Amino acid sequence: MVDALRAFPGYDHFSYELGTLLSTHPPPFIYIQDTEAFTITLGAIDALLRDLAKISPSECPSKLHYARVDSVACFTSRLFYESVINSLVGWEPDWEDGCENWAAAEGDVRWNENLDSFLHGLRAVHHHLCRKNGVSAGSSPKGKGKQIDSGYDNVRFVIVVEHVERLKETLPELLVPLTRLAELVRMFLALLDCFPARLDVCVVFVSQVGWQDIRPPLGASPDPYYIDIRSPSKENVVQSLISNFAALSSASSSTSDIRTNPYHPSLTSLYEHFATVLCDVCFSFIHDPQELHYIAAARWPGFCKPLIDQMDDDTPLNSTPSEDVRMRLSKLFNPTITAALHALLPRLMNATDWALANEPPADLLSMSRGGGSTTLVRPQTTQAGHHDQAGIAGLPRMAKFILLASFLASTNPPKSDIRMFGRGLDEKKRKRRVMKKAGKGGPSKVSKCLFFVFAFSLSNLVLDSDIVSQRLLGPTTFALDRMIAILGALLEENDVESRVISYGTFNFAGEYTDMEIGRVGVFSSVVELTSMRLLHWTSPADRLDGPPQFKCAISYETALLLAKQLNVALNDLLWDPV
Repeated sequence: MVDALRAFPGYDHFSYELGTLLSTHPPPFIYIQDTEAFTITLGAIDALLRDLAKISPSECPSKLHYARVDSVACFTSRLFYESVINSLVGWEPDWEDGCENWAAAEGDVRWNENLDSFLHGLRAVHHHLCRKNGVSAGSSPKGKGKQIDSGYDNVRFVIVVEHVERLKETLPELLVPLTRLAELVRMFLALLDCFPARLDVCVVFVSQVGWQDIRPPLGASPDPYYIDIRSPSKENVVQSLISNFAALSSASSSTSDIRTNPYHPSLTSLYEHFATVLCDVCFSFIHDPQELHYIAAARWPGFCKPLIDQMDDDTPLNSTPSEDVRMRLSKLFNPTITAALHALLPRLMNATDWALANEPPADLLSMSRGGGSTTLVRPQTTQAGHHDQAGIAGLPRMAKFILLASFLASTNPPKSDIRMFGRGLDEKKRKRRVMKKAGKGGPSKVSKCLFFVFAFSLSNLVLDSDIVSQRLLGPTTFALDRMIAILGALLEENDVESRVISYGTFNFAGEYTDMEIGRVGVFSSVVELTSMRLLHWTSPADRLDGPPQFKCAISYETALLLAKQLNVALNDLLWDPV
């Protein structure tokens, strides 16, 4: 258990609590929640279970066997049952053998048909492991059938279910049986009236969501033993980064050239300083050590490059940089760490491309103290934005109009369509406003105007403090019919000059546009844009009535680029212009 604690700093209390429970008298149902570093917690649980499975009989009388099941991969009950049975016995299906699942020696029995066959499979696994560990599977439950060389009294099963929130969506019928699996096994063995009369099973749920959001209704599941993982501290994250560097440096040969290996053991002291600087900049925004490892992998080769470039053959490998050099490197690279956080955390770029795009110059430390920082700060061109522009530039003209109409439908409220896109019979003709004369003793026109101006400005002040811009709220869903209507208005206003038609065929204004927006190619373009993830289909799959609902997935910058290519005044068509 000590080895598991070294690789996961900050998990001492959690490992001690969970290890004590599983090695002594575990509750039948444990729920673990971690909202910050979920992947690190899964690694800590796996390392702890591996150490517990290796405990000698003198320290723990029960032999522990565990199974880890991912609810994302096991999206059917058959896959779930197969994963549990195969993991408990250590069976790995082989492609050359037909990917057969584990089966007992007495016959070819399927353990994945239903819950009843799954319980039979657990009993068969227990029978197999008892014989493997030296415990006889005879008919006497009082221990008369034990062999002399037996080291264990019992076999204990621990089933760890990851991402339980997905299990609620895909297999909600398994939630209650899993939480009461120990009771079901005990009742199942009592009905069979056979050995073993008791099968030790513990089910562990691991999720980022609280139990109150997953709990089945009507109290069908018992209350679990709840373990809440605390957020890692800054010191624990720094220690995790340093231990990761130590693992990478030990994996690489210590005799390798330091000019080609940024994880050379001689750079350990500099990396400790770099890890502290990285956490000082990023820890206020993110606490996940895995994400900080990703950012460190992108920035560390450039951080140590100026120092490596100054080394020659006479420089000893174990020489540490001076305090002045370390502080200067921190001052130069602090803005780039913030830029790396903004680009890598939402995965706008990958770490390799970002490191190549932000590689420092060779003579960085020889520059003047004021010029180095301006050299490192460069405008960022995100990978996602580059791919979007490259893909949108090759779209057909009609597809660009469809994307622009979808953006307007997702941004503007539906009640504003008539005001923004509607056209009357004669746009120059306006209804004259009727002005009534004020009677004697009544207020003058100037006083009325001042009153209305004050009231209007006061109402706008109250409304502006409550209304949030639609760009900040994000895109809203829209019906396909509404988008087609906006598309017709855009084509009628901005695509008439590019058409080559014979005017004798169409006698009314807008008749050609109505024909264009009703073509099959328009609807096939919508399907193609949806497959390109430029539009999102939000309607339920089983909904048959009403038009399908969509949501636009392009940004304002992309829509502005499309508008410039199509010569459309985008800001004039937005209800809330920028």
